[in-house]
Amino acid sequence: MRRARAAVAELIAPVAEGMERVNEILAAQLDEDSPAVRDMTGHVGRFHGKQLRAALVLLSGDATGNSTDEHAAVASIVEMIHLATLVHDDILDGAEKRRRVACVNQRWNNQIAVLLGDFLYARAFALSTELSSRLCSRLLAETTRRLCVGEIEQSTRRYDFEMSQEDYEAISGAKTASLYSAGCELGARYPGGNEEVGAELAAFGWNLGLAFQIVDDCLDLVGTEDVVGKTLGADVADGKVTLPVLYVYARADEAQRSRIRDVYTLPDLEDRARLLREECDLGPGIEYAMARAGELLLDARKRLAGLPESPARAAMEAAAEFVLDRNW
Repeated sequence: MRRARAAVAELIAPVAEGMERVNEILAAQLDEDSPAVRDMTGHVGRFHGKQLRAALVLLSGDATGNSTDEHAAVASIVEMIHLATLVHDDILDGAEKRRRVACVNQRWNNQIAVLLGDFLYARAFALSTELSSRLCSRLLAETTRRLCVGEIEQSTRRYDFEMSQEDYEAISGAKTASLYSAGCELGARYPGGNEEVGAELAAFGWNLGLAFQIVDDCLDLVGTEDVVGKTLGADVADGKVTLPVLYVYARADEAQRSRIRDVYTLPDLEDRARLLREECDLGPGIEYAMARAGELLLDARKRLAGLPESPARAAMEAAAEFVLDRNW
């Protein structure tokens, strides 16, 4: 874990000063007169983990020579939207822990968690209206719509063992990769710069974010909770059929398929992910999914080829390696 955190610190080193400003802005935005809300925002402030999305805004700005005084605020807005999605996702997943602390829905309740997530969205978009360009508001409003559509699609495709890989990637991309993509595009374009460069960085962010989600899905099945730092096995418990399981299910005989479906659907089972590992060999599915993540990250790195060499570009290339190798 210490080495993993050191790797993250190395990734953000080129924009360390900017990240300090990001966290100052976040602290100011999460401050509130209400003692009850302050208690909750103080708690959710402990969810700060890798902050890759915020760092990528700054790195993209530096790597493209497009950094402005407002990039730290843009990165803060991206991070607040991310925090809001974490709070709401934990409700949907029935999660208990995040960053080794109780999720908001566990420490308080689902109703409070919904309202806190809404509060974070409101803070994010209120801050975006204070910027000199409307690009941030427009792009992140559309991104938030895509996030919601992705979550809705995922919820309606529970227990869909016949889902195509294309559909899986579209849904996973919408709910995860879209915010990475938007952050990278804003870093490269804000307040209204080169659209062609912005499109390349958006594609970098999309591939990086989709690979991140695929690795996350693998960790949810075979990771170690103490290392990952959050509740695992949530996908199987919630009926979400992710890429490793889709791969194994498609190649299983009918008897094994029936056992896999039973693990997902029979009532009153505990630790469904463990039962799934006992019923079938997930190894080939994990291997296939990680190989797909590797393909996406290879393409992501190619998107940076047109940028001049710089510490920021090197950090973005290293971010792709980190996503594939991470265990938290």
